[in-house]
Amino acid sequence: MAAEMAEQPRVLTDLVTRREAIVSSVRAVLPQPLRAIVLIARGSSDHAAVYGRYALEAACGVPVALAAPSLHTLYRVPADYAGCLAVAMSQSGRTPEIVTVLDRLQEHGATGVAVTNDTASPLAEVADVVVAMHAGEERAVPATKTFTAQLAVLAFLAEAVGQPPWRAEEWASVPAAVQEVLDDASVAEDAVDRIGGAPGLVVVGRGYLYASALETALKLKETASVLAHGYSAADLRHGPIAVVERDFPALVLATPGPTWDDLQDLVGLLRERGARVVRVAPGGDLTLPATPSEPLVPLPVAVRGQQLARSLALRRGFDPDSPEGLRKITPTR
Repeated sequence: MAAEMAEQPRVLTDLVTRREAIVSSVRAVLPQPLRAIVLIARGSSDHAAVYGRYALEAACGVPVALAAPSLHTLYRVPADYAGCLAVAMSQSGRTPEIVTVLDRLQEHGATGVAVTNDTASPLAEVADVVVAMHAGEERAVPATKTFTAQLAVLAFLAEAVGQPPWRAEEWASVPAAVQEVLDDASVAEDAVDRIGGAPGLVVVGRGYLYASALETALKLKETASVLAHGYSAADLRHGPIAVVERDFPALVLATPGPTWDDLQDLVGLLRERGARVVRVAPGGDLTLPATPSEPLVPLPVAVRGQQLARSLALRRGFDPDSPEGLRKITPTR
């Protein structure tokens, strides 16, 4: 896991180099007019898709939805996807469910894009367009370099479908921001001390960082067997905050932008309830480097989450590379 985390600046640099070609390949096949975008994924890829929902809809203004695969694989509902762009994401490209859903949506009129690490995979074979991450083999069960690669690709797709809220030249600083986080891994140990032996915690973000909260919570569950739940700051207030009592750990992800004030208010509320708050933010407990636009911050934030999960797993005596009962490819249908 540590070795694959360390490869992320290289993977992202390669993707940034290919960014214009990726944008052009997707733009060339876009339905005209574009009615909607549907994202197909499971696991960590599903959390990347939550990020994609924000980035894509902000760029093009058309509805962006996460597919409900069971509707197509088990219920076989009637479908009309004419004018839709269907984006299927799978590190291996070999999850039968994801392949089946993309194939079926294309049969019903969608233009299909596969985002995968394996260009010879079944998913790549059925798609109209393949975007190769070229992240290299990922051996550890928890997805690291393929997750941040998916975030980058989804942002490129946002550029293909419209006008995203960032400048193209900002991509040059993203691999360096990720490298800066990797070079400052010791702060994760301090955060592990704050979490201690707690059996559970909440991870909170909002906007573009909501996906980061979901993914960080998954990494903590996978690697450290801690019952971590990811929430939007707004959703946490609607009931789940009741579980936050004295000394309950709360990881809050924040960056300057439209969501900043809301998250700072939430930090105050959590502290009033006695929570052990760990802030992942510029100047926070798990600090972040000076970063580009808010929509690109989830990439270095994802790496902070990976560091925390790995450190907590090791502290608790677990093997983060091979969590018990899990495997790299989950053959859901």
